Amino acid sequence: MLTYPDIDPVAFSLGPLTVHWYGIMYIVAFTAAWLLARKRVRSGPWKGSFTDEQLSDLVFYGALGAVLGGRFGSVIFYNFDRFLADPIWLLRVWEGGMSFHGGFLGVMLAFWLYSRKLKKPWFEVLDFIAPFAPLALGIGRIGNFIGGELWGRPTEVAWGMVFPHVDDLPRHASQLYQAFLEGILLFALVWWFSSRARPRYAVSGLFGLGYGLQRFFVEFYREPDSWIGFVALDWMTMGQLLSLPMIIAGIVLLVIAYRKPAT
Repeated sequence: MLTYPDIDPVAFSLGPLTVHWYGIMYIVAFTAAWLLARKRVRSGPWKGSFTDEQLSDLVFYGALGAVLGGRFGSVIFYNFDRFLADPIWLLRVWEGGMSFHGGFLGVMLAFWLYSRKLKKPWFEVLDFIAPFAPLALGIGRIGNFIGGELWGRPTEVAWGMVFPHVDDLPRHASQLYQAFLEGILLFALVWWFSSRARPRYAVSGLFGLGYGLQRFFVEFYREPDSWIGFVALDWMTMGQLLSLPMIIAGIVLLVIAYRKPAT
């Protein structure tokens, strides 16, 4: 049995400014995505597809969409009552409380707007950026672990971890499961898949299907939010419910990609 390490969620303070590890993980994630994107446009099928200035703008649009969408998604899907009680909490992003599915929708909208600015097809932009998203998500899950949030369900496995700030029960470290599955494993799969020329929609479809499947799976080990519990069939969590459209959309995009020539 393991014990959750006593990690201070605050990295450092400078006068009235308090910097949390959660916020630092976001900076690391977006920086990693930018570096990988620069590497990708220098060789392979994506060589020369975007300039360095366009890549910087892409990361900026993506970061803005992820933060705003993630925050609004957290409010709408998971914490609407908390928002009603404390509306200012919506702006305190550094305290945590972000929804992947909300962030995903925010990023989709941001890249749609930017694709119009570039006069490029929307899915050309999405197919390009999709391989970098898993690594950024994995880094974000490390931030969840450092913040001691989103812990797993009680377990008897040897690697169960006690989170003293929760209770004395050994639990799945579901944050680390997600860091591995949606970070390392999904990144390796989508990066490899996208290293060769693929039909339009295929890379985005693989990412959507891969993320949806792993998230649906890991939710069986993640503790449902106590104020929501199970939302369907007495076992389905909100995360699983929100992942179903991603799984379906991923399958549809892959079918379209390999049945219809890119346009």
